[in-house]
Amino acid sequence: MSTVRNVHERTIGAPAEAVGALLDRLSSDDDPVWPSPAWPPMRFDRPLGVGAVGGHGFVRYSVTAYEPGRLVRFDFADSDGFHQMQIEPLGPDRCRVVHVLQEKQGPAARLAWELAIRPLHDVVVEEVFDNIERLATGGPARPTRWSPWVRLLHRLVWDRPKAADIPADALLVRTAFDRPDFSDAWRLPLVPGMPADPAAWEHVLPFPVVAREGAEIMLGEDAGHLDFRASVFVGREEVTLSTVVRTHNRLGRLYFAVVRRAHPFMARAMLRRTHRRLALAAPGAAERTATTSA
Repeated sequence: MSTVRNVHERTIGAPAEAVGALLDRLSSDDDPVWPSPAWPPMRFDRPLGVGAVGGHGFVRYSVTAYEPGRLVRFDFADSDGFHQMQIEPLGPDRCRVVHVLQEKQGPAARLAWELAIRPLHDVVVEEVFDNIERLATGGPARPTRWSPWVRLLHRLVWDRPKAADIPADALLVRTAFDRPDFSDAWRLPLVPGMPADPAAWEHVLPFPVVAREGAEIMLGEDAGHLDFRASVFVGREEVTLSTVVRTHNRLGRLYFAVVRRAHPFMARAMLRRTHRRLALAAPGAAERTATTSA
């Protein structure tokens, strides 16, 4: 086992109290500093405080120390390590923000850290610092940039849709056909900051929009051999892509017997691609907070 210690720090031209107030909102519904929705949000089973359990993405941890406005420490759930954020006053109008990650790692974990986790971790921490600086001073002068490797890793680790039931309130797709010959649904969480307007999701599949109602938009086409409908339903916490198909004859049944083998892969891929594209295009935490405060 070896010990990894990763340290980031930045001097902010603002009082420690102002920066600490931003830190205290970490993981809240109006978190101004965690770089979501481009990255999975930090979430806990209760407000920020000792004993809170949660994490971000696949990284799980619990809060083991919390000094409001000064420090918060998280111990990892499945390894011997921690990461923490600390505010150090440097005078009446300056402070230092320090993030420390320390963890004991075996050979496999160390390889994963060096190849994938560290590049992603470094970008997330620096974007947290960017958001703090944006809100505290109007900066930063040089925002964090993603390397091509980070962009590739980000694409690879993005959430994958999970099978689900067609939402009960997705009435357009539920009533599209009396007796569909096929139906399925795939779901992804709706990350705070992502668009809740179904119109933003209408390009998830390359088909024309045939109906809109409330939180649902329906796409589809009719043909002589089969009819196809796809629904995007944007709920409070998730977005669901549902599909129903009605075949008309033997050609339709034969055609769809082939297509349905590829359909789940294509549906998942298209929903995931649109989900990631909209997350990256959405305003970040600091921008949303600045707009709300204006």
